[in-house]
Amino acid sequence: MTVAIFIDGAVGTTGLEIADRLGGRPEIALIALADNDRKDPAKRAEALNAAEFVILCLPDDAAREAVAMIDNPRTRVIDASTAHRTADGWTYGFAEVEPGQTTAIAEAPRVSNPGCYPTGFLALVRPLVRAGIVPHDWPLTVNAVSGYSGGGKSMIAEFETGAAATAYRAYALRLAHKHVAEMQKHARIAHPPIFTPAVANSYRGMIVEVPLPLHALPRRPTLAACEAALREAYRDSPLITVADSGDLALVTIEADAATDRMTLRVCGNAESGQARLIATLDNLGKGASGAAVQNLNIMAGLDPVAGLIL
Repeated sequence: MTVAIFIDGAVGTTGLEIADRLGGRPEIALIALADNDRKDPAKRAEALNAAEFVILCLPDDAAREAVAMIDNPRTRVIDASTAHRTADGWTYGFAEVEPGQTTAIAEAPRVSNPGCYPTGFLALVRPLVRAGIVPHDWPLTVNAVSGYSGGGKSMIAEFETGAAATAYRAYALRLAHKHVAEMQKHARIAHPPIFTPAVANSYRGMIVEVPLPLHALPRRPTLAACEAALREAYRDSPLITVADSGDLALVTIEADAATDRMTLRVCGNAESGQARLIATLDNLGKGASGAAVQNLNIMAGLDPVAGLIL
């Protein structure tokens, strides 16, 4: 049995990486449009409705338009844009974020792929909020840096031609990044986190960090308690690993680059009661294309990690 897949936006960075992960798999049949047909509404609508699964790798408005073009109840959708990550009627496509989320994804007609920054933030924070270690109304901060490929073709060109003229650039300085609502909703926290993203002169890879003053939290948790909660949350995950505290060293943006894994670390100072929760992942892997393929596998009843880079 083969599964018919159409990637709408297959020539973009995310779409190309998804196609690479699906290529050569005998259970996958990719529906492709010729270059001159990709912007033809009739041809796109035909492909969208012919597929069993559609993966949208489009800007937000184009993703909404594509969904509206599907006129049958059979075609199921994975949207890699920001358009539906907090929308009613869409299942959040982060299988590990909640108990039972994999089952919800498997049964869903519409799945929103998580953002790359929220993936790291939620992986670190949600288990601690769920366990009561971090109160749901605690003011959280998330500091993060991504490889420039996350900015798409224009940013890739900017950095690779030297036009960027920098090794590290902070942005979203008005604290209104579009990922903030997604972080707040799916962490189930009362306040939007202070999100300080940056881009580095590295093609891919990502570090996401959440500092915690453990001494000020109501339960005054220890570093060990935080680590134990994360280990329990991801004990059955083939993609998310909690590093052993005895093995902690320098953390680099390349730590999980070019893979679909994510590594979590609980660092800090037990005496001062301060913690640094750190996630490393690939912005194009677990943060984008790898997550989309994982969701596709789950929805189609396939091996969840088939085609992924472990």
